[in-house]
Amino acid sequence: MKRATGKSHCPINFGLEAFGDAWSLLVVRDIVYFGKRTFSEFLAAEERIAPSILANRLANLEQRNILVRTRDDSDRRKTSYRLTETGLALIPVLLEIAAWSARADPDTDAPPDWIALVNSDKERMTRLITDTVREGGCIFVGDNSVLARLAN
Repeated sequence: MKRATGKSHCPINFGLEAFGDAWSLLVVRDIVYFGKRTFSEFLAAEERIAPSILANRLANLEQRNILVRTRDDSDRRKTSYRLTETGLALIPVLLEIAAWSARADPDTDAPPDWIALVNSDKERMTRLITDTVREGGCIFVGDNSVLARLAN
C-alpha cells in the first residue's frame, strides 16, 4: 500500500490511512457481524451512509486490499464484496473496539453475553470468527454464523 506523500511512517498513521475512517470500519463490521456483501446491503445500515461516500469507501478498501469485489455468477450485473486475508486480519481489531465500547458506552447495544464469551477465550473466538467469515459466514446471521456453530 502506498502512503500519501508527506505522511509519517508511524504504524498508527498507516492503519488510519488504510481503514481508519468510521465508514470503512462500519463496512468491515457489516461483513463480519451481519454477513452483508452488496452495495445495497451496506447502504441499508442503520448509520445511513450516503451512496457516494459508500462507493468511495468500497473503492478505497478494495484498492488497499482489504476487500475484493466479485461478480455474481448467476447475474453479472450484481457485485459482492468479501474480506481478503488482509481484511480478515482486522477482526481482532473489531473485537477489541467492541469490547472497549461495551465498557465505555453506557447505552451500548452490544449483547453482554456475547462480549463476555469473546473475552473469555479471545484467541479461540477470534479464530472461529475469522474461519467463519473466510468461509462466507458471519457472527450473528444465518446457518453458517458463529452463533449457529456454537449452538451445535
